[in-house]
Amino acid sequence: MDKKNKEEPLVSVIIPTRNSEATIQRCLKSIRNQSYKNVEIIVVDNYSSDTTRDIARNFNSKVLLKKPERSIQVNFGAKAAKGKYLYRVDSDFVLQPHVIREAVESAENHDYDAIVIHNTSDPTISFWSRVRKAERDCYRGDDLIVVIRFYRKEVFDAIGGYDEDLLAGEDYDFSNRLLMEGYKIGHITPEEVHIGEPKNLTDIVRKSYFYGKSIDRFINKYPRRGRQQLNPFRKSYVRHLNNLTSDPKILAGFAFYQGVRYLAALFGILSDKLKNE
Repeated sequence: MDKKNKEEPLVSVIIPTRNSEATIQRCLKSIRNQSYKNVEIIVVDNYSSDTTRDIARNFNSKVLLKKPERSIQVNFGAKAAKGKYLYRVDSDFVLQPHVIREAVESAENHDYDAIVIHNTSDPTISFWSRVRKAERDCYRGDDLIVVIRFYRKEVFDAIGGYDEDLLAGEDYDFSNRLLMEGYKIGHITPEEVHIGEPKNLTDIVRKSYFYGKSIDRFINKYPRRGRQQLNPFRKSYVRHLNNLTSDPKILAGFAFYQGVRYLAALFGILSDKLKNE
């Protein structure tokens, strides 16, 4: 590490993984190719049965084992982190080259406690990923539909990290607590790109049903704000209507996607209620 890097604060990137071999290499490569170099990578693996851990070690990552779910994994990684800043990155995201540099510089120059990094979707994966990109890009600058994943470690510790009782909505919950506690939040232009996009409707149904089974815990924690965050009719869509209406196929796909997603989630909710009766 050169003199300049020694003067830059360390950023600990924490990546929770589970059988992530399809995407983890691109994720790690995008982190190693950042223009900001004072970074440690901590991969917290949920006992993958594929080559996830081998790939992580090839990128000189610290590999830890922890189960059962992401909130517990991220909290575990944070305890091992040495950085002034923590950055949670899921294993199916890639970062644009200046994400970490701009996040650190913005936090350092303006005394921000956390930084919002907009996440979008890779539109090349499928038609449904194009639909998802149109949707996600509606949320840029929205303080309600926001996920904050870059923060000072002292702030992470102060609010108690991620809620380990939440399986769905844990990222919204963490961001809600940051905002409600009055921490100073900044925004940057570079983006994270989600490459773990659905390739077909089956992928959408499966994921929505899975999260639907545990979303009640999040809603019970935030009766008003939680329902607003999960509402299928969002003000963001009106503010960024051009994202959805510029292509009639995308608009039709978005309407269909929303119906399928929320119906599958509803079945998940009902399934969980029947199981617990």
